[in-house]
Amino acid sequence: MDMRLAPLSIITLLTISASSTTSTFATANDTQTATDNTPKTATPQIANSYINDKILPPAIEWHGKSEELLLGADAEWATPFEQHGLKTSPSYDETFIWLDKLIAQSDKLKKVSIGKSPQGRDIWMIIASQEGAATPETLAKNDKPSVLVQAGIHSGEIDGKDAGMMLLRDIIIGDKGELLNKTNLLFVPIFSVDGHERSTQYNRVNQRGPLDMGWRTTANNLNLNRDYAKADSLEMQHMLRTINTWQPDLYIDVHVTDGIDYQYDVTFGYNLPQGLSPASYNWLEKIYRPAIEADLTSQGHIPGPLVFAIDNTDITKGMSLWNASPRYSNGYGDARHLPTILVENHSLKPFKQRVLGTYVMLESTLKTVGQQATKLKAAIRKDKFSYSPMVTLSWKEKQQDKGWDFKGIDYHLEKSEISGNEVVRWTGEPKLYPDLPVIGNTVADVRVKRASAYYIPAQWTEVIARLENHGIRLTRTEQETEMALEQYQFTQPEFATKDYEGRQRVDAQVTKHSIKTTLPAGTVKIDTKQPLGDLAILLLEPQSPDSLFQWGLFNPIFTRTEYIENYAVEPLARQMLEESPALQAEFELALADPLFATNPKARLRWFYERSPYYDDQYMKYPVLRQK
Repeated sequence: MDMRLAPLSIITLLTISASSTTSTFATANDTQTATDNTPKTATPQIANSYINDKILPPAIEWHGKSEELLLGADAEWATPFEQHGLKTSPSYDETFIWLDKLIAQSDKLKKVSIGKSPQGRDIWMIIASQEGAATPETLAKNDKPSVLVQAGIHSGEIDGKDAGMMLLRDIIIGDKGELLNKTNLLFVPIFSVDGHERSTQYNRVNQRGPLDMGWRTTANNLNLNRDYAKADSLEMQHMLRTINTWQPDLYIDVHVTDGIDYQYDVTFGYNLPQGLSPASYNWLEKIYRPAIEADLTSQGHIPGPLVFAIDNTDITKGMSLWNASPRYSNGYGDARHLPTILVENHSLKPFKQRVLGTYVMLESTLKTVGQQATKLKAAIRKDKFSYSPMVTLSWKEKQQDKGWDFKGIDYHLEKSEISGNEVVRWTGEPKLYPDLPVIGNTVADVRVKRASAYYIPAQWTEVIARLENHGIRLTRTEQETEMALEQYQFTQPEFATKDYEGRQRVDAQVTKHSIKTTLPAGTVKIDTKQPLGDLAILLLEPQSPDSLFQWGLFNPIFTRTEYIENYAVEPLARQMLEESPALQAEFELALADPLFATNPKARLRWFYERSPYYDDQYMKYPVLRQK
């Protein structure tokens, strides 16, 4: 996770440790079972379970009712997490050896590979259904909603894997089999499989376990939770194809957060009502959230909305409400009308607590989706076929009407002798921060009128392939067609000064012009009146922050490849002026600008750009719009 927060620096963590050297060092009893639903209060302490505990803020020992879900280490069906003191997470091979053993016990579980990683590992998905469906077609026949749970998109943030293994065990071997009566589960234990195997105890310094943690990015150093829109990575292409093929009704993306200290252990959220899926938002906010939070609370956890502090050193400045763009899982789900939940467990809570909280959330999700499937499917359908006449491409921030009574942790600032800066020192003591301001990007900024269709020349093969991978329906013209369309013209392109996620991003000033043109046979047409029409708009409108244009897939249009020598421009300019009094008047007006008048190159270029020799496609967007 690093959506809106930067993790505390190592310098900060070291100074936190320095301020805590008088605390009592103690090892929490990670196997004690609580007898009631209320977490036990305890004195904040420095733990010593993990190599980085001594440089992290004080922890509060936690025990909740959900500990009753745990099996003893010697139990036949204990997961590797339970077998090794609730502090470790198994390797790729260990994970699937254990899961294969479980799958062999029941015809309700099937395992399929959604594709191979760049290093050749299978990305496995477990299908859990009452009927033992092994294909998308057979799963669809049971007419139940499907929940896709994805763990390890950032492979060090692996809580969902161990929680999912426990839950599958209890569905097949234990007393949770009724969860499949009304719902199917699609479970990807490890999404970033190559990053998962780049595992050491020195990854994710700000996180309390597991002992060994995977790497944040893929083997190609791409962050999968920045890749939904552009879909550069092989892993993401596999996942998008999986979503299109298996058609889940709810998508859960499990992370572990960075940033500040607070009381919540399981936070989760989704895109806002201002987005492209307002009906799904209402289902999530009014039906899903109350049910999940009630179940988490009853099991001794403290659930909450996603936590993004405006200033990590001053909580009183408030919290940020996040309307994610389609590069992120929840923003992508909003664009394609797939209700998507971003789970952010709190990194400073022990691994055991986070895994158990995730288990409770996943169990509650299956139960709630089964009970409320009709309303969920109706909300999805309403969003898919709304076809809003205006589409918002970007958002501006404003303070929200309602504040947040924030369950935080007390802290103070202290001058660091190491950095020379003021640093935060969390005390571990719970503190309520009443009515904190909430700032959210909820005001529409750039909006466009919905195009009825887009046309893409056949030579833009990479762009077309990405759209197909997203599942967007397209057709090809069978013959030359003359049409009146709209085209964007770019000026003042600004290229990013450094690489971002393997791409050189670009932005530019945009103007729109009406043109008449003849489309060649084979031109790709994308009708926006389709379930993924809104996603197509966000990918193809150049002012959309996650458009394929801004991600650099159209950068060749900014390259000039034909030129004219000065000795040829001079006589050409004289000829043009002689033939056009209007051009003469326009040139004289241009000379009124002293910067232009004193720039010989600019004056010659002025004529070249107005001549028939100039490249008429230079800095013009090849994707055409139909009103």
